[in-house]
Amino acid sequence: MSSVLAGNRAIIYSTNGDPARVLSAFSFPELPPPPPNTANIKGVYPARPEPDVSLSQAKDHPLFVGGNEGLGKVMDVGEGVVDLQKDDWVVMTKAQSGTWASAKNIALSDVLKVPKQGLSEAQAATITVNPATAYNIVHDFTQLVEGDWIVQNGANSAVGQAVIQIAAAKGYKTINFIRDRDDVELLKQHLELLGATHVVTYDELSDKSLRTKVKTWTGGKDIRLGLNCVSGKTTTLMARLLGNNAHLEPLSLPTSLFIFKNLTCHGFWQTRWYSDKSLEQRQELLKTLIALMRDGKLRDPDHEVFTIGGAESDVGASGKIRDLLARLGQGMYGKKVLLRVEETG
Repeated sequence: MSSVLAGNRAIIYSTNGDPARVLSAFSFPELPPPPPNTANIKGVYPARPEPDVSLSQAKDHPLFVGGNEGLGKVMDVGEGVVDLQKDDWVVMTKAQSGTWASAKNIALSDVLKVPKQGLSEAQAATITVNPATAYNIVHDFTQLVEGDWIVQNGANSAVGQAVIQIAAAKGYKTINFIRDRDDVELLKQHLELLGATHVVTYDELSDKSLRTKVKTWTGGKDIRLGLNCVSGKTTTLMARLLGNNAHLEPLSLPTSLFIFKNLTCHGFWQTRWYSDKSLEQRQELLKTLIALMRDGKLRDPDHEVFTIGGAESDVGASGKIRDLLARLGQGMYGKKVLLRVEETG
């Protein structure tokens, strides 16, 4: 049984593989004072991160801390830091920052400050990936106007639900495709409450009569944007609903659809967006999303908080996180899991 150090803990791995097998908990001492232009943060909620040098020194091989997004609270700032102070909230904008830890030293350039007022911890912790992706894929590829239509598959995913809400806030209408399931009517009602105009199963999409229904719903207006996270036959069927000169992100389609509809295909990766954009552009995106959240137009994701307690041993914590990842790996979990790693001791 490993002892629990008085200090901090991270969820780490040293080799790639099944998360339910390679992740483990690792306790480490309190952080030293932050170097210049950095900050020490704690309370981090939750590609491959850079090796964590401070942790790797305790082992004879590199260690990597898991986690790509999260919310932290500033504990201390280094010399030269003027835009952050103790107890400020920050979110990560650097990919694979290694957020699954109770405390971390982070460069000022890798975080953005977020206001505490009007935001829940869950909203702040998840704002940089799914809502940001949804906003950008709705706005970056084509210029929509109020009353325009969007179709998307995977509509019950976190990004899909954010697309529904952002589109509704802008006055865009959405046709949303989901997998059939036992409680499909409850899911349809949930998505409609978020602002979905229509919710359709993939089985219904396969019915040729749907194309007539869609023309009735849209009043014959061309659908200008399609969002795909599934690919395969269902995406081909969805793409056939698009109007001429529409945009689709991303896809694998028969050549005929490109030729006769003059479709434009886009790929999108939010990480690249952050790396390509200026600090001012990143801040503006965050400001826009925060305004939607404060106005009640972009809700908390359906979530649960999974806590690694400070009194648990590393062995016990390792088993706990591996069991969680094994369950998540089976799919159809139904909600986003936020990881809270408590300080040890």
